[in-house]
Formats: sequence, C-alpha cells, structure tokens
Amino acid sequence: MDTHALRIAQVAPLAEAVPPRLYGGTERVVSWLTEELVELGHHVTLFASGDSLTSADLEAATPVALRLAPDHRDPMLAYAVLLAKIAERAAEFDVVHCHVDWQHIPLLQSVKVPFLTTLHGRLDLPDLGRAIEYFEKAPFVSISDSQRDPLPLANWIGTVHHGMPERLFRPCYAPQGYLAFLGRITPEKGPDIAIRLARAAGVPLKIAAKIDDADADYFQSCVKPLLDGDAEVEFIGEIGESDKQDFLGNARALLFPIDWPEPFGLVMIEAMACGTPVIAFRRGSVAEVLEQGVSGFIVEPADEQGALDALRRLHSLDRREVRAAFERRFTARRMAEDYLRIYASLRSSFSASPLWPGNSHPASNPLPSQPASSPCAFLEMRQLSGEPSLSGNNK
Repeated sequence: MDTHALRIAQVAPLAEAVPPRLYGGTERVVSWLTEELVELGHHVTLFASGDSLTSADLEAATPVALRLAPDHRDPMLAYAVLLAKIAERAAEFDVVHCHVDWQHIPLLQSVKVPFLTTLHGRLDLPDLGRAIEYFEKAPFVSISDSQRDPLPLANWIGTVHHGMPERLFRPCYAPQGYLAFLGRITPEKGPDIAIRLARAAGVPLKIAAKIDDADADYFQSCVKPLLDGDAEVEFIGEIGESDKQDFLGNARALLFPIDWPEPFGLVMIEAMACGTPVIAFRRGSVAEVLEQGVSGFIVEPADEQGALDALRRLHSLDRREVRAAFERRFTARRMAEDYLRIYASLRSSFSASPLWPGNSHPASNPLPSQPASSPCAFLEMRQLSGEPSLSGNNK
C-alpha cells in the first residue's frame, strides 16, 4: 500500500451538493470519504456542484446542485461540463474515483488514467446486463456483496461498505418511546408497512421522509389515508443532517421494512451510530450490515408478524453494543483505508500494464475480486426529469 500522499480525484453526482442539504445518500458518502482522505494527508480534488462544502479542492461543474436549482433544465448539459473538466485535468491525478456510474468510462479509458467506479445504486435493471459488455474491463467497486448479484460478469475489484464520521452522531442510551422511519416515501421502502407495524405494536411512529414527484400518487393513495386522524403516527417530512441526531437517537428502534434489493442502506448505520437498533426485512445488503441480535433483528421479507415479534424483543438489545458494532465496522476511517488499499492495487495493475484497462487492447490480467473487509447518475437524471425513481441515491 502506498504510504506517500496521493493525488486523488473524487467525482460526485450533480443532483445534490456534497454534502447534501437534505436527502442524498451518495453525495453524503462522497463527502465523508473525501474529508477522511484529506485528513489522512492526501491531495484530493472534488468534482461536484459549486455549492458543495469541502476541505478538498473543489472543481465545480455546475453553480448549484441540480435537484434544488430553480432554473434547472438539462442535466445532460451539466454532466457534459463535468466530463470536460475531468478530461482537462485527468493527467494530474494518481487515481480518479468516480461515483457517477457509466458515462465517464469511455472518456477515462481513452485518456488512460487509473480510475475506478463505485456503483451506488440497484443493479437489477433490464439494460445493465447488456451495457456491461461495453465496459467489461472497467474496474468497479460494490457497496455490498449482495449488490453484485445481478452483474456477476462485471470487473469487480472490491467491496467497500459505507462508513461515516465516528463522532458525527453521539449515542443515546435513554431513548423516548417512539419508532422511527427515515428515507423516501416509495413502495420499496415500506412506509405503509411501518405504519401497520407500529399500530399493531401500540407504539408511536415518527416518519421523516421526502416525497419525490414520481411517488406523489403513492403517498396520496397508500400512505396519507393511514396518517389522517391518527395522532400516534407523525409525518415530519424531509429532514437534514442536523436533525438526524435527535430523530434517530431518541427512537426505540428504526423500522426498515424494505421490499427491494437494497444496495447498502445508509440509514441503518446512521441509526447504529446513535445506539438505535434496527428491525429490517432480509433484502439486499441487510444481512451484511446488521448483526442479528446485536445491532438489531433481521426478519424474513414481508414477515410482519416476525417484525412484531422482534419489536417485543427490543428490550434484549444493549444500545451500547449497537454503538460498538458501528464503531467496529462502519467508520469513515475504515472506509477510507479500504479504498486506499484498492487505489494501491489499481495503480500497481496500471503500472504493470500501460494499456490497462485499454480500449481495443485490454490488459489480460484484471484485478481479482475482493470480498468486503469488515445511482446512478443516469438514473438520477430520470428522477430529475420526473420519471419513476430507480436511483441508488437512496438510503
């Protein structure tokens, strides 16, 4: 592993600022990684929106983040500027680390700079299996081992679970009596299930969530009727980073009744950082993130009775052990160190094979896949244009 300071480019999506003002899991993780790499003494340039806040050098591709920009029209134009700026400066870096999925790959292969792409979103989409044939030598990092399942032929060079600053949230060992739901109002996140569970358990529920335009009908038809007239279910709306400490820390548990192949589930480790256990359905990464009977309870998909039984067993969990599980496995320092090991392997492979990953003459020995040690920009564009949200920029 290189011990000298590296020149690292971090390329973020443009939908949200880095870090985001409100919702935005991918941009938040990019911020935490960037700041930790700077803290470790590396020279980092962040390619992001101009309203981003960072101790790294900022290369702005657009004046403000796209989702909240009042005059935003064409995300493709903003991403064209981003790619142009990367092309101009690529030779300055020891490694270029992209978080915008696919559109940068032909460019970075042509300029022949060591690069990798962390895929943050769901990968079970119909076109991705065919598209990966065009990028068979491009190096990818997954955020959970389960995320890889739909694309086994991709050139996976590692899995790095997300991490967050160890002192960002403080643990709370004397919570209040409510359950928490935090995320997006969308069927795949299961807010209606959370409401049913809380009612059946006789425990108040607080919901902090954003509503995308694509999910407005679902909210009106499936969620809002469950809220009307129920004083025990409180809908707070979208909250920012500064509000999460109290919201998650004071909850008895976080409900995570998902019905989709969750790539990671950042909200689970945010709750763990507060000492708050998680009750989650076994989908996607859940079994990689949670330790059964330590940081929460994992129940089978759609097993609402199993989730109710888990709620009745919350008293058996030690919130100090929940916090300890976070500190042991999900800090930003651990995440940064994992990536630095991958950067070192990547640079070594690049030096050994100057044509890596090549366009017409790819290297014959791609990096071996590494298991976990301890979206998609084009999909975000769909979301920004009002199409149904499939983005992995979910928590």
